[in-house]
Amino acid sequence: MPQVLTLVGPRSLEIRKVEAQSGLLPGQARLRSVVSGISHGTELNLYRGTSPFHDKDFDREARLFRPRAEANETQHGIGYELVSEVVEVATDVTALAVGDLVHSPNGHCDELVVDVARAMAAELPLSKLPPTDKPERGVFLALAGVALNATHDANVKLGDTVMVSGLGVIGQLIVQLARLNGATTVIGVDPVAARRELAETFGATTIDPKAVEESVGWSVHQANGGVGVDTAIETSGTYRGLHAAIASVAVGGRIVSVGFFRGDAGSDLALGEEWHHNRPQLVSSMGVWACPHRDYPRWNRPRVSRTVNELLFGGQLRVDELLTERVPFADAPSAYAKLDDDPEATMKIALTYR
Repeated sequence: MPQVLTLVGPRSLEIRKVEAQSGLLPGQARLRSVVSGISHGTELNLYRGTSPFHDKDFDREARLFRPRAEANETQHGIGYELVSEVVEVATDVTALAVGDLVHSPNGHCDELVVDVARAMAAELPLSKLPPTDKPERGVFLALAGVALNATHDANVKLGDTVMVSGLGVIGQLIVQLARLNGATTVIGVDPVAARRELAETFGATTIDPKAVEESVGWSVHQANGGVGVDTAIETSGTYRGLHAAIASVAVGGRIVSVGFFRGDAGSDLALGEEWHHNRPQLVSSMGVWACPHRDYPRWNRPRVSRTVNELLFGGQLRVDELLTERVPFADAPSAYAKLDDDPEATMKIALTYR
């Protein structure tokens, strides 16, 4: 019987068996999982119960989070970076064939059946991957889409200077994309030495926020010839990181916010300082939840997916170094607990299925 990783409550996961579909209906394909990636942002917030979805509903028509009477105790799957092999297709399916490798935004499970046309037309589309001996690269496809969308929102141009706050997976990908876009200086900020060292191999100058003499903003200015950068991209999801990004840009510069924030800002965000005096732009980067690309219709989610697919498997984006741990699917609950306990210990954890 197929098995699905199920979130049954905050910090509580179970692998549950579900009924197998014995045959396929027209238009369907059966996928057998190869590898899936765990997200440090969205998934960890859901796992901890700190996501706004825990006690609020997002009203898509009003575009507002609205309070719910009770916290969300609904049990549901978790995950959105699944790489699978097509093992069976209905006779009328032509878009996929047995043996194809695909990426889909489904939760962690060892087998599933999908409606092919609907999955390929979804907001996060099912994507066919090229033949490869490194299917693990596919677990970066959605995150690379986030990074590409953020780089587009940052409008990075040839000769620009860029600061990246947070050097997790998305930050590492943005460092590379900014360099591909022609940024002459990329300054990465992260307290984890291993992450700074990795970003340096991608062409970044790095700063340890715990070791600065005055402030991260001042250190970024000093590393950039005494002036603020053109663009700062915030990926850490911390208000302290956002404040550092605001303090790092030049007058009229742009700050792109990518990270999944939780809770309120407290004293970590002082909007009466550089935000008020330097008139920067603050852009929220979101490529799903019915948020169109800012260059829509020329750019849409399928085009973003195709582009990062080519970059990942064509070698322009390096991700092999970002996958730091592989864990059998049967040990998924332990992997989440480890990530929750020490999120800085790993860059990316992948669940393996065979």
